[in-house]
Amino acid sequence: MAGCSVSSYGTFLNMVALNLFVYETTGRALAMGLFMAVRLGAGFLAGPAAGGLLTRFTAKRVMLWTNIAQAAVMLPLIFAPDGWRTPALFAVSVVVGSCGTLFMVALRSSVPEMVGEERRSWANSLTVTGRSLAMVAGFASAGVVVSLVGYTAAFVVDLGTFAVCALTVALLPVAGGGKGRADATPGSAGKPARRSPVAFAALAAVPGLGLMVGLRGVDALGSSSHNAALPVHSAALDASHPALFVSAFWCLWAAGNIVAQQVIQQYTRRTGRSVGASGFGYGTCVMSGAFILAFAGFPLAATALIAVVAGAADGLTEVSYTSHLQTLPAGPRAHAFGLSATVENLGFGAGMILVAAALEHFSPLAVVGWSHGAALAVAVVFLLRMAARRAPRPGPTQP
Repeated sequence: MAGCSVSSYGTFLNMVALNLFVYETTGRALAMGLFMAVRLGAGFLAGPAAGGLLTRFTAKRVMLWTNIAQAAVMLPLIFAPDGWRTPALFAVSVVVGSCGTLFMVALRSSVPEMVGEERRSWANSLTVTGRSLAMVAGFASAGVVVSLVGYTAAFVVDLGTFAVCALTVALLPVAGGGKGRADATPGSAGKPARRSPVAFAALAAVPGLGLMVGLRGVDALGSSSHNAALPVHSAALDASHPALFVSAFWCLWAAGNIVAQQVIQQYTRRTGRSVGASGFGYGTCVMSGAFILAFAGFPLAATALIAVVAGAADGLTEVSYTSHLQTLPAGPRAHAFGLSATVENLGFGAGMILVAAALEHFSPLAVVGWSHGAALAVAVVFLLRMAARRAPRPGPTQP
């Protein structure tokens, strides 16, 4: 968790620093959008490949080399002459986008082997806590690091965070799954199945899991809406300090997320049970509703409470979703996580394009309302299907 948190800090730091550097290097806002599109596209393509990669190599090896690759690709940005920096930037976007996806798929799919089936919710909660803290620290310190010590220092810090994560992975006493796991479908006599069918077969084998992954994609589209709309809404509230509302909102969101993780850890420790799939549906409903209300123009005290609730619900959805996918058998699990990563990247990437266009003509409240409203509607369908599955079926009538 410590290594992953440090690496996440570097990811969020470079998300700000690299976008600013792209704009300063090229002088064009279009280049910033293209850089983000390449990064998301690389992550989208890496998702389907992750399952097959994890059948050939251990998860520990995949996590190690993805961090080494992300550290190594920062070197051209640090040492390359000015004429070579633009190609280096797009190399960074490809490597960071693809390796980030591969690392998260390997980590999530190997958690049950690392800590045991009964402790996976606890481990997921701990990881989400560290990632939430890293996100706030990365976003908060990016401007300070860039303005005080410059882009080169920010890239050196970023390189160092990936190196630290690689070191912690290298020290793991377990392989964390990977090569040699059962990856065959029933009746295949041990022959490895092809990658795409394995992923879809895994989703079809568990009732409701396909809809759950679909909801995750729609949820990612909703996330793109509030990420794009928050700076616009913040500037409208206080044009002289446009970053103030955004910073405060994300800090309160992280606080709610961390509180939720403490509650989840206490719940799993006391009951010995993980957060079920229903938690994902209810959490999505609360989170989507809270993000819509955050743009409704309530007083700041009420909006602060809404931000905390949004963070807590977001934390619940992350842990419940990840823990539920981890109930799959070891072989199909990595393929399912890879497919899930592809769906999430597609939802977020398509959402960023659609939301950016919509914000030119509609208010942030309207855009976020439509996007999160879609996630809310799919979540209700998911919960109704879960309730129908739990309902007892009437037995045969006696003559």
